[in-house]
Amino acid sequence: MNNNTRRAFLRNLTLAGTAATASPSLLFASSKPKKDLDEQTLDHSEDPKTDKRAFNAPYKGNHLNRIAFPIGGIGAGMFCLEGTGAISHMSVQNKPQMFHEPHVFAAVAIKGMQNGAKVLEGPVPEWKLFGQRGTGNGASGATYGLPRFKKATFEARFPFCTTELTDDDWPLAVGLSAWSPFIPNDEDNSSLPVGAIEYTFHNTQAQPLEAVFSYHAKNFLAANEHASVKAMNNGFILWQPGADDKKEEQADFAVYTDEAKTIVDYCWFQGGWWDPVTITWNTVSAGKTRKTDPIEKGAPGASLYVPFTLGAQESKTIRVYFSWYVPQSKLQIGKIESAEDAAPSCDTGQIQYSNNKDEAFYYYKPWYASKFDDVQDVAKYWQTSYEELQKSSRNFKEAFFLSSLPAEVLEAVAANLSILKSPTVMRQYDGRLWNWEGCSDEAGCCHGSCTHVWNYAQAIPHLFPRLERSLRYTEFCENQSSDGHQNFRANIPISPTIHDFHAAADGQLGGIMKVYREWRISGDDGWLKDMYPLVKKSMDYCIRTWDPDEKGVLEEPHHNTYDIEFWGPDGMCTSFYLGALVATQEMGKYLKENVSAYRKLYKKGRVYMETKLFDGEYFIQEIKYKDLHAENPAKAQSYGGEYSPEARELLEKEGPKYQYGKGCLSDGVLGAWIAEVCGLPEILSTEKVKSHLLSIHQYNLKKDLSNHPNPQRPAYAAGKEGGLLLCTWPKGGKLSLPFVYSDEVWTGIEYQVASHLLLVGEVAQGLEIVRTCRDRYDGRIRNPFNEYECGSWYGRALSSYGLIQGLTGIRYDAVDQTLYIDSKVGDFKSFISTAGGFGTVHLTADGPKLEVFHGEIPVTRIIVSGKPMNLIS
Repeated sequence: MNNNTRRAFLRNLTLAGTAATASPSLLFASSKPKKDLDEQTLDHSEDPKTDKRAFNAPYKGNHLNRIAFPIGGIGAGMFCLEGTGAISHMSVQNKPQMFHEPHVFAAVAIKGMQNGAKVLEGPVPEWKLFGQRGTGNGASGATYGLPRFKKATFEARFPFCTTELTDDDWPLAVGLSAWSPFIPNDEDNSSLPVGAIEYTFHNTQAQPLEAVFSYHAKNFLAANEHASVKAMNNGFILWQPGADDKKEEQADFAVYTDEAKTIVDYCWFQGGWWDPVTITWNTVSAGKTRKTDPIEKGAPGASLYVPFTLGAQESKTIRVYFSWYVPQSKLQIGKIESAEDAAPSCDTGQIQYSNNKDEAFYYYKPWYASKFDDVQDVAKYWQTSYEELQKSSRNFKEAFFLSSLPAEVLEAVAANLSILKSPTVMRQYDGRLWNWEGCSDEAGCCHGSCTHVWNYAQAIPHLFPRLERSLRYTEFCENQSSDGHQNFRANIPISPTIHDFHAAADGQLGGIMKVYREWRISGDDGWLKDMYPLVKKSMDYCIRTWDPDEKGVLEEPHHNTYDIEFWGPDGMCTSFYLGALVATQEMGKYLKENVSAYRKLYKKGRVYMETKLFDGEYFIQEIKYKDLHAENPAKAQSYGGEYSPEARELLEKEGPKYQYGKGCLSDGVLGAWIAEVCGLPEILSTEKVKSHLLSIHQYNLKKDLSNHPNPQRPAYAAGKEGGLLLCTWPKGGKLSLPFVYSDEVWTGIEYQVASHLLLVGEVAQGLEIVRTCRDRYDGRIRNPFNEYECGSWYGRALSSYGLIQGLTGIRYDAVDQTLYIDSKVGDFKSFISTAGGFGTVHLTADGPKLEVFHGEIPVTRIIVSGKPMNLIS
C-alpha cells in the first residue's frame, strides 16, 4: 500500500467507519448525508512556515505534545487519550489525578516478522523524558522505551477522537478510536463510568498475515498488599479492596473485549526490579500469548491477548471496553450545625443528611453507585448497551458538526464540552450535580458549584437541563437561609449550609436570571411556581443588603467572582442587579404577582447606570466607602489580609483595595450578556452596551503580551501570546492595588465577551477574540481540551457554548413553543439542543428549517430577526 492509499484508509476510518471482518468501527458513520461534514472535516491545512494549525483540523507534529482527551462520564471520573494514543490523567477514584499516567498500553505483534511488535502509540513527546516527576531517575517503569510507531495524527469530534498511527515499512495500517457516551437529555447514560477504544488494523499486503493484539495494565489501583486481579469474561479486573477504616480504597477497573478467542494473563510474572514488564514484553515481541489463573492477592498486573489473521487487504476492529467502580470516597465539605439548620428552605423529599462520620451519607458517593451494584454490573450494561449508546452519541456528533459556523467557534465549543467529562464535574448519589471550579493536581479546586463561576457556563442548561435545574435547587434550597442569604458554595454531600460569610452578588443575582432561563427551557410552569417564592426571598435579600436605600444600584460592598468586594456602584454587578430585577418581574407577571416594586427599582437603576456609570465610551465603577451602611473597609475586608499602615494610607488616597474605578472591565456588562442568553428583554441600552464591548476589544485585547506586566498568575497567557485582559485603564486612573486578577487572561471571560460582541453584530471582533484564545490551546504548550484558570478543566470556559447563540440567535422557548433566530452570519446551519430533543437549524433565503435528530422540538411559532416566519420542509 502506498502512502496515498494508506492515508485514504485511515481517513475512511475517521469519517465513515471501516469495513472490518469483525466488530466494524462505526465511530464516524452516519445514516444521514455527509456532504457538509466531509467538506468541513477535509478542509485541513497547516502553514509550514508558521507551524500554525487550522482550527478544527487534525493535530500532528508538535501539536500533539499536550493533547489529552477526556474519556468518561458526567461525575464518574475519567482517563485521557493522548494524541499519541497513550493513556494519562487516570482519575477514576472520585478525585483528580492530573499526573497519574498509569502503566497501561496496547500492542500488536506480527508473527514471523523481525521487529514485528509495537506499542500502539506514536512517538513519546520530548517534554516527558526529563523535567517531570521521576524522570531524573530514568522514568522507572514507564513504557517510553518500548518500540512504537513513527508518526501519529489525532483528530477530535467530541465525544469521539481518533489517532492514526503510521510507519512506512509496516504492513499494518492502524487507527484507534476512543469515546464514551454523551447524549443530550440522557444524563444517566452520559454519566456512566465507562469508555472504549476501538483498534482497527488493515493488512496492506498482497498476502495474509497472522498477528496478536494485546492490552496490558499494571494494577494502578493497588494501595496495599491485598490488591490483586479478578477474573471476568474475556478480560480482567484490577482490584483494590477497601477496609473498615479505609472504605474509600475500594476500587475496581475492568478491561475486556467481546472477542471469543481472548486469552487472559491474570497475573504477570512475579519478581523484582522490572521483571513483570520484561517478561510481558518478551511474550508480546515473540508474537505469543500467556495464560495464567488469578491469585488471591499480589498480582502485579494483567494482560489480554487476541490472536487474529487478516487476508490480503482485509481489516479487523478489536474493541476494548473499560469500566470502573469506586463507590466510596473520603470527600466531605461543610457541616450541618443543628437540627434547625437541617430543614432547608424548600421541600427536599427523601434526601438524607448526616453529621456523623459513621453514617452512610456523611461522605460523597457517586451517582453510578446508586444505579449499579459492582463493576461487573457496570461492565454488563456497557457491553450490552454499547451499539445503542454509540449510535445515539454519534447522532449528537453528526448534528453538532454538520454546522456551517466558523471552525474556531466549533472547536472552542466542542473542546470545552470535555469539562463535563472531567473530575471538575461531580454527580452525587441522588443524581444532583455538584461541581468544583476546576481541578488541582490531586484534588478539586474551589468547591461547591460556585455560583459566580458557573454563572458563565451555558452548555449544561441546554444539553442537560435537568442537571442544571438541580443546581438551582441546591442554590435556593440547601444554600439559602430563611431570610434569603445564599451561600455561593454548596456542601458536599449537598446539605443545608451555615451562613457565616458574604453572599456573592453576581452569583446570587445571576441565579435569579437562571431560574428564568431554566423555566423557559423546560416549559415547566409547576417548577416555576415552586421556585418563585424562593426567588422573591432571594431578590428581597439582595435589595436589603446591597441597595438598602433603593437607588437601583449596588452601593454597599458586594462580594463577587474576583474574590473581593466592590465598594460603590459598578457596571458589572449593577448589570446583574438590573437583570435579576427584570427576571423577577417577568416571572412574577406570568404568575400574576405584584411586581411593581421591582419594576420601579429597575427603572431607577437603569437610568443611574446609563448616566452616572457610563463615561461616554464604557461603563465604570463609582468607588464609594463613606456614608454607607457598611463599616470601614479596613475592618470589613474579607480577603487580602488586614489593612497595613501603608494600605490605610492608600485607603485615604484612593479608596478601598481591589477596585477597578475608571477601568475598562471585560466583565463590565456581564449581567447584560447573561440576561440576553437567558432570553430576558433588553435591560440596558444596546448602543451603550455595544460601545462598552467595542472598548473592551480595542483596549483589552492584546496580540502580544511581551510588554504586559502581570505579577499575578501569568501562565494563562504570557510572552508573545495574545489574550483578553480582565481590565485596562486606557484613560488613566489605575489604582495602586486594583482588584486581584486584573492583569490576567481567563478564557471564560474571553468567550463571554466574544459571544456578546456577536450578539450585538460585531462579528469580526468577536471571532478575533475566539481565535486569539484558541491559538494558545493548539497542543504545543497547552492541552486543547483543558482550558484552565484556577485549576484544569475550569468551569467558566463553558461560556464558549454561548458563541452558538451569539452567531445565530438560536433560542428555543418551551413555554410558548417559539424558536427564535437572529443570524449575524447570513445563511447558516447550526446545532440546537432543547429540553425535548436536539438537531439542526438551517437558515436560507427560502426561510428557516428545523431538522430533529433526537426527541421532539415542537414549534408553533418562529421569529427570525424579530419577524414571524414559517418553517420550510
